[in-house]
Amino acid sequence: MSSPPAVEAPESPAPGAEPVTLVIADDHRVVRTGLRLLLETEAGFEVVAEADDVPSARRYVGAHRPSVLVLDLNMPGEPSLPAIPTLREETPETQIVVLTMQDDPAFAREALKAGAVGFVLKRSAEDELVEAVRLAARGESYLNPQLGVRLAVEPPPGPPDGLSEEEVEILRLVALGHTNAEIGERLFLSGRTVETHRIKLQRKLGLDTRAELVRYVLDCGLLER
Repeated sequence: MSSPPAVEAPESPAPGAEPVTLVIADDHRVVRTGLRLLLETEAGFEVVAEADDVPSARRYVGAHRPSVLVLDLNMPGEPSLPAIPTLREETPETQIVVLTMQDDPAFAREALKAGAVGFVLKRSAEDELVEAVRLAARGESYLNPQLGVRLAVEPPPGPPDGLSEEEVEILRLVALGHTNAEIGERLFLSGRTVETHRIKLQRKLGLDTRAELVRYVLDCGLLER
């Protein structure tokens, strides 16, 4: 009589190893609850706080100094992507794994360039998040395999005709969530001038909303410039 197949046990931490502490940042409570259950089934993983927006994520990361922050890109209020460099500067010992619905390679490239070490799609979280967190805690990177292939084989589109370098940079920074004042500081312009440029650009490109502007920037590959 054959023996039943062996069930692979979760990877155990080395004796005396420090626990991998985590902060989860997502604006949906049910998602946070599911992520906590998923992560805390792993030996040596400990969720120390949950945040529902970027400011609270920064507070909890600053207070707990976790090994890893699991960060949703799409939360209300302050955008997540531009906050990554600030989080890394404030708490360099905390690695960041982005967890998102956004399967556009441009978002992955920008998140990794900003300082995240992991990029996981929510639809693949059950299969990939634990491994991404484990690697991040060791200072190693993880990228969703499908996105990795697309990043390797899909060259970004060129810039749209008729836009100056300054206009492209304004579009990029608006799409990344920067305010007019922040964009003005970077480009040595007043906030009012930036607002005027943005309005003219939206009219020129036939875009009515900020969401349409962001989609245009992604479709044109401007985040990757």
